[in-house]
Amino acid sequence: MLRIAMLSFAHVHANDYARQVNAHPEATIQCIWDDDEARGTEAAQKYNVPYERDLNKVLTSSEIDAVLINAPTTQHTELLLAAAQQGKHIFTEKALTVTTADADQVVKAVREAGIKFVISLPSRVRPETLFMKQALDNGLLGKITMMRARVAHMAALDKWFHGGSAWFGDASQAGGGALFDLGCHTVDVMRWFLGEPVSVIAKVQNFSGAYDIDDNCVAVVEFKSGALGILDVSWVHRMGPNPMEIYGTEGYIGRQDSGSLMLGSRKAAIQDYPGPGTPYIVPTQMPEALPMPFNQWVSACLQGTTPTITVEDGRNLTELLEGIYIAAQTQSEYQFGKA
Repeated sequence: MLRIAMLSFAHVHANDYARQVNAHPEATIQCIWDDDEARGTEAAQKYNVPYERDLNKVLTSSEIDAVLINAPTTQHTELLLAAAQQGKHIFTEKALTVTTADADQVVKAVREAGIKFVISLPSRVRPETLFMKQALDNGLLGKITMMRARVAHMAALDKWFHGGSAWFGDASQAGGGALFDLGCHTVDVMRWFLGEPVSVIAKVQNFSGAYDIDDNCVAVVEFKSGALGILDVSWVHRMGPNPMEIYGTEGYIGRQDSGSLMLGSRKAAIQDYPGPGTPYIVPTQMPEALPMPFNQWVSACLQGTTPTITVEDGRNLTELLEGIYIAAQTQSEYQFGKA
């Protein structure tokens, strides 16, 4: 049984993770820590477990095997390093940290501690994402020229964040707004698909004024492969699609909100993916979904399996996010690796 300390209920997904722990036959919530005593006590009562205000007591306890972190992002570095130092396995909400320098510290600490680590990037386990990665790896699109990805909702228009979630609109706690929170999903997938970035230019806005933080962003990233990536993130999206499209010298693949895909390729290997229509097909044979990040983590902790999502993936996500913000703030092209 994996004995887990929940570190903070600040994040809107914290209750979802608590339910996942309770639903898992090999995991249990041992206690809850939160720097907000009222919030922590309420969660402890809800899940019928002890509340502990002393973080050091939690992390040094022999009755705690692992921690699940849902704290504001600017607290991540301190919590991650402290948990790693005590040899506790770690599952954390994204983003990993606010800065790449902090992310590098976390990577080093996790590797030196030899603990099991997973960051919650659920887009990586979905069949349509795995199919797109397969298509790229198999060369169906030839040399990639451009990827465009949008992720957006109406959080700022409808003022979603208040009360316990108000920190999402406070840069001193969240690290960033729409790009840093919602954008993690597409920024991570683009970095995974296209590899190491070279440079980025960006416009990051506060369009609505609902919160003192960014709610609308467009970035153009150049990758070492020569591909360009267009990232489009918004909290001021009333309606419309959130597509992901990849173009190459030999073909195209696109994903719609529903998860449906459209693939076109000049490669003979297209015949390995039967579906109706020419020159495009709608793939009907998809990879199986991978286990959700939390389940991968529990399996790694208890059975020694290897998660598909690593601390380095979290580090690479932070690097690209930080570069986009710096480019926007300086109104100039940001060069990765030259800061």
